[in-house]
Amino acid sequence: MTIHLHGVGHFHPDTRIDNKFLEALDIGTNEPWILERVGIRERRSVLPADYIVTTKNADPYAAIEAVMYTQAEMGARAAQMALDRAGLTPGDIGMVIGGGSMPDTGSPAEACHIAARLGIEATAFDTNSACTSIFVPLYLLSMMDGKRLPRFILIVVTESLTRTVDYRDRATAVLWGDCAAAYVVSLTEPGRAEIDDVSLGSSPAGHDKVVVPRMGFFRQDGQAVQKFAIKYTLKDLRRLQEAHTVEGRKLGFIGHQANLRMLEKVCAMGNVPADHHFSNVEHFGNTAAAGSPSVISQNWDRWQATDDLAVVGVGSGLTWGAYLMRFKR
Repeated sequence: MTIHLHGVGHFHPDTRIDNKFLEALDIGTNEPWILERVGIRERRSVLPADYIVTTKNADPYAAIEAVMYTQAEMGARAAQMALDRAGLTPGDIGMVIGGGSMPDTGSPAEACHIAARLGIEATAFDTNSACTSIFVPLYLLSMMDGKRLPRFILIVVTESLTRTVDYRDRATAVLWGDCAAAYVVSLTEPGRAEIDDVSLGSSPAGHDKVVVPRMGFFRQDGQAVQKFAIKYTLKDLRRLQEAHTVEGRKLGFIGHQANLRMLEKVCAMGNVPADHHFSNVEHFGNTAAAGSPSVISQNWDRWQATDDLAVVGVGSGLTWGAYLMRFKR
C-alpha cells in the first residue's frame, strides 16, 4: 500500500552544545577527538546550558524537572509545522501515532499528550521502537486497508535523550541531541510525495547492545552497534538502489543520524555520491528516531518532482527499517 506524504515538520530546542562547550566540562575530550570519531560539531538539548555545566546531569531524575520543553511540547511544534505545510488543521487529523526512545510518561501514550496540545480529538497511540520509531507506523500502515482508516494521520516522533546523558562520560556526551519530527500522511489522498517499499526487521538477540534504563543513563556496546549499523544500512540501501534506480530521477540517501563517520563509510561502500547524501548529524547530533525525518523536513523546499530518497534507519532492539520516498511535485 502506498502512503501519501502531505507535510513534514521538525523542532530543535534552544540550548546549543558545541564541542567547545564539552571541552569546558573538563571530561577529557576536545574538538579534534570528537570530529575524528563521530564528526559532530554541535547538538541541541532540552536542558539549560547552565544546568549541564553545574550538574553534568548526574541525576537523571532531576533532569526531568529541569527541561525547558517536554516531549509533548516539542512534538506539537513539529506537528504544527507539518500541518501548515500540508495545508491542514488539527481538526483534519483522524489518528495520531507517537513514538520514540524515552516517553515522558509510561501512561498515557505520548501521542495523547501531543494530540491534547494540538486540540485533536481522535484515536491516539504510540508505537515505540527507539531509533526506528519513525519506520514502525509506516510499516504498519503500509499493510492496512486505507478505506478503513481516517483520511489524514499524524505521525510524531519526539526525542530528548540528552536527559539520559551522563555528561561526565566523554564517550556518550558527544553523541546526543534532541529533536522532534512529524509526518502528515494519508492512504487515500495523494500528496506531495509517496512512501513505498517500507521494510522493518529485528534481531532481539542484540537487545542488550543499546540500553536506556527507565531512570538511568544511556549505554551501548559501541563497536558492536557500529558494525551492526553499517551492515544493515548497506543491506537496505543496496536493496532500494537495485529496486528503485530510475533514469531521469535522482536517488538520494538519508541514513540514521548516529554519527557522520559511520554515514561516510556507508556512502563509500554503497557508491553514494556526495551530492546524493543528505544529513544533519554534524550540527544537531544523534537525534534518534527524529534524525532522518528532520533531514527531510529541513530540506523540504529543495525537493523536486524528480527526487527520490532511500531512507534507512537502525536502532536498539536491535532493529532496522527502510523506505523509498518519491516526490511528485
